[in-house]
Amino acid sequence: MSSMIGIQCIAPDKINSGMPLLQMKGGRSISPYEFVPGWVFYTPVIVQSLCLGIKHRCLGLPLIANPTIKLSGMVGESKQDILNLAGAHAKQWIEPFISCIRNGEDIDLQTNRALAEMVQANLSFPLVAKPDLGCRGVGVKLLHSRAHLRDYFASFPCNASFLLQRKAPYQAEAGVFYVRYPGEEQGEIISITLKYVPSVIGDGVHTLQQLIERCPRAGQLTHLYFPRHQDKLNWVPDAGQEFQLAFAGSHSRGSIFRNGNTYITEALTRKLDEILKDVEGYHYGRLDIKFEDMNQFMAGENFTILEINGASSEATHIWDRNTPLKDIFTTLLNQYRILFEIGARQKKQGHKVPSIISLLKEWRAEKALVQHYPTTD
Repeated sequence: MSSMIGIQCIAPDKINSGMPLLQMKGGRSISPYEFVPGWVFYTPVIVQSLCLGIKHRCLGLPLIANPTIKLSGMVGESKQDILNLAGAHAKQWIEPFISCIRNGEDIDLQTNRALAEMVQANLSFPLVAKPDLGCRGVGVKLLHSRAHLRDYFASFPCNASFLLQRKAPYQAEAGVFYVRYPGEEQGEIISITLKYVPSVIGDGVHTLQQLIERCPRAGQLTHLYFPRHQDKLNWVPDAGQEFQLAFAGSHSRGSIFRNGNTYITEALTRKLDEILKDVEGYHYGRLDIKFEDMNQFMAGENFTILEINGASSEATHIWDRNTPLKDIFTTLLNQYRILFEIGARQKKQGHKVPSIISLLKEWRAEKALVQHYPTTD
């Protein structure tokens, strides 16, 4: 423990500006379940889903909970297609973006075409590049220049699409899980996850590698941070200089998640009702949101939506370091119970249920594609 004296690894306020103070002391550094294989948690979900499928006489009900989204957003859904479901009012709350397709043409030609589209859409660097198909932050990069954009094109798989989205003006970030049953005017927020950007702070003595190794949390995630910053591991940051370890807001990419359910308010819920009623056919999923500060966010003000996710969403507060295993299972089982209930109502309204075979085909196609995405920032 003496080797950690003087080493700071708590993200300073300006990196996570607007967020509640990140508590690193007390309790665990990371959740003991955070990087356990997903099948451990989803096996009970599958068993419950089989039982619910028998009860409702239809196993595929989750695939129509959001009937305007391909397979309800369970797998194979397009980020662009979901965001384009937003009407004029909802679009005011979504960060603007354009979509690009990597094809067989010259990379410089494709880059210049994207730059021209950026001008038309009033977008400028820095921009966030993200695959149109995929989840958990795979392939997300922050681009600062034409050269970065060209490199992203060059590293992206051919005949696949990605988005270029304006970098949000806010630092604070949350994942908000929202559900609204068909035919009901008001929905409910069932989870808020506060997402903190991990960083280390230099002391003018230790290298970046040493700073990471000596941080109670980051030192347990070197498999994520070392490959990402391989060219900087021997660099010695100045005293007080902060260094951001991850950009993508995914715990599987190294971001820090905290349970924010105490910040759920009536005002925020009603604001999301207002916005999401203008997103055609959307009833269930998680919104990735940036906001100015927590008080304004709780009041339903000064925030912007980055992504709208569908049926495969998780209530990610379960990856808080102090969440008991029982609560993880309870939360996931409750999510899928709601998903079946919404799907059952959609079926009664005449929506046709896709086959499970179509789900498996899309899952295989997505799994094959994401293996070729660029590395994540």
